[in-house]
Amino acid sequence: MIDLPQVTLVLVSGLGYRTDENIFALKYAQKGISFGDVKYIQLDSIKKIDDWNNAIIYELPKYIDTDFCLLVHENGTVVHPESWNPEWLKYDFIGSPWPLPQDDFSYRDEEGNIVRVGNSVSLRSKKLLNLAAQRPLLYRYGNNNEDGHITCWNRKWLESQGCKFAPIEVAKWFGRELEIPENQDVDKPFIFHYNKVYPGRNEQYRKTAMLK
Repeated sequence: MIDLPQVTLVLVSGLGYRTDENIFALKYAQKGISFGDVKYIQLDSIKKIDDWNNAIIYELPKYIDTDFCLLVHENGTVVHPESWNPEWLKYDFIGSPWPLPQDDFSYRDEEGNIVRVGNSVSLRSKKLLNLAAQRPLLYRYGNNNEDGHITCWNRKWLESQGCKFAPIEVAKWFGRELEIPENQDVDKPFIFHYNKVYPGRNEQYRKTAMLK
């Protein structure tokens, strides 16, 4: 059993939204891991994705009493607890790697540098949560996703406050959402976030790793 007393396992959703799937994800994440706390937060204020993004930035910090939280979803959770690496606690944010953007504006920080690690299913420090909540959640490039708010739009500012983001060489071992060249040598990522936009092996991995 892996003991993570400094980490809260947490899932945030609208009231009554996919309750069975959410509970399954939380229970599955606890196979082989003892977390410092486990919280299933249902908010009536969440009616659509923009509400959820807002809740993650401004409400989630209020519920976390440990040094870190592991945010999971009904379609993204721990699949290989044996792959946990305590070195990940050196970072304030670590999620699944992103592919290289195919345009000149996506996945970029304030200075236009390409960001390769993001994702909502992620490990975050309480420090980062509190700092991110100080910034306005603005629309950028047609969206205001909370992981973009943290890892892209406010990345340089968060780094100036002492936050550390895991590089892709580390993050590829933590999680997988998409098939990219950099993660082809990783057989057992710690977490997996199913993305319905990318079927094929993505779907097969979900069936074999998460639902077996």
